[in-house]
Amino acid sequence: MSEAEVARDLHAALAKVQQGVEIVIEQDHRPVAVLRAQHRSGRPITEILREARQRNSTVTLDEDFSKDLEEIVASQQQPWTPPAWD
Repeated sequence: MSEAEVARDLHAALAKVQQGVEIVIEQDHRPVAVLRAQHRSGRPITEILREARQRNSTVTLDEDFSKDLEEIVASQQQPWTPPAWD
């Protein structure tokens, strides 16, 4: 896709990415960027906790676990601000 096509319809480009399509963004017919879904490893914590409940787990987490987990999740939701290059 050209830079202009992506700018004109970012929603459509993101929909394709969510479907697993990798988009090469071109500027003056030269590839300059690749837009693809983020690779995630592991399972979501919600899935792990749901499975533990289904198994009637008796595991007790320490009292600060919930607070720590909330901080981890919140830190991952902050926008990425890479350092400026000189």
